[in-house]
Amino acid sequence: MTLHVVVIGAGIVGAASALELLRDGHRVTILDPGEPGGDQAASYGNGAWLSPSSVVPMSMPGLWKKVPGYLADPLGPLAIRWRYLPKLLPWLLRFLRAGATEAKVVTTARALRPLVADAPERHRRLAEEAGVPELIQRQGLLYVFPDRAALEADALAWKLRRENGVRWIELDADELRQQEPGLDRRYTVGLLVEEGAHCIDPGAYVAALVAHAVAQGADIRRERAVGFHIQGGKLAAVRTDQGEIPCDRAVIAAGAWSKQLAEAAGDLVSLETERGYHAVIPIAEGGPRHPVMPSDGKMAITLTSQGLRIAGQVELAGLDAAANWKRAEILRDFALRMWPGLPRDLPVDQVKFWFGHRPSTPDGLPCIGVASGCADVIHAFGHGHIGLASGPISGRLVADLIAGRTPVVDPAPYSPQRFR
Repeated sequence: MTLHVVVIGAGIVGAASALELLRDGHRVTILDPGEPGGDQAASYGNGAWLSPSSVVPMSMPGLWKKVPGYLADPLGPLAIRWRYLPKLLPWLLRFLRAGATEAKVVTTARALRPLVADAPERHRRLAEEAGVPELIQRQGLLYVFPDRAALEADALAWKLRRENGVRWIELDADELRQQEPGLDRRYTVGLLVEEGAHCIDPGAYVAALVAHAVAQGADIRRERAVGFHIQGGKLAAVRTDQGEIPCDRAVIAAGAWSKQLAEAAGDLVSLETERGYHAVIPIAEGGPRHPVMPSDGKMAITLTSQGLRIAGQVELAGLDAAANWKRAEILRDFALRMWPGLPRDLPVDQVKFWFGHRPSTPDGLPCIGVASGCADVIHAFGHGHIGLASGPISGRLVADLIAGRTPVVDPAPYSPQRFR
């Protein structure tokens, strides 16, 4: 049966969902007030990693002890703005409970793995289909540590990865130097996840996927969804800031802006914005050969088509607070310390800073499933740090739910109703 499906959001999840729905023969309208792949979107500014090892949730045992420090340090890797704390508190308590025990994070890691396990291959196929195969690169992903003590401090994270099928090659100081000759010598241990990949221009990639969907027959409209017209439990239309779009089904893939739409479809979801930053340093040489994540920085450092992107930081301050650009400067300065051969005398206007919103749930799992108030509305948001990697499989799961066929992965762990 051919349906008219409105996909709300033109990020990676929305783009992948649109393509999968077109494959099923549906009529698709993509709805987004912004430019697909534009710098307003999390899909533009992420760390560019397609990581099968992204199974470790943000909330881990013992994290609660660090909350006072997060409140006291506005420039730490995870910061909470005091003014936002009263509004954040319910989400924050759920976040701390989600990682309170090893058993809980084991369950979360097991649920994350199907979303990222074959991410590099799924993205390779999507990029080829859209005519941009060069945007997906498979060089592996390299995690580096100052010493073995730092690696042992991350033991639980690597245990979760191992138990979920992630494999790596351990590198000693000499082997690490062969892989990354320009890396500062304070790093003496490396773990190379060879199956990992990265995207050299996430914004251009998402734009290409949306353009491919349009070429396949999708319509795209620059409107903002504000709600739904539901009659007798059936979806009649998506309401926008410019009127109504009659349709049979709708997909909420609006990232950090999905919470209000989810409520309009009958579900109170626990969704926050993890405000993230990146800096881009234009380089010709002296930087990394692989995408690298330092244990003492927890940031993704990746060579992209624009330059060396350093992406990271988590700031909990809501959708409306102004950016704190000192956080982007911290990322830039960290990379300069890691690679002494990077240029030091760049004009300020040549280093590009970005700030955006990761849509995050407290347990680190996305919301993918049928809405409580109307079975014609599908939730597909809240992917946090795995949005880019898990986009293709999420799109396939959305199409499976709309088709009523056996889902590609079990959607139960991602139920939007789990926050009741």
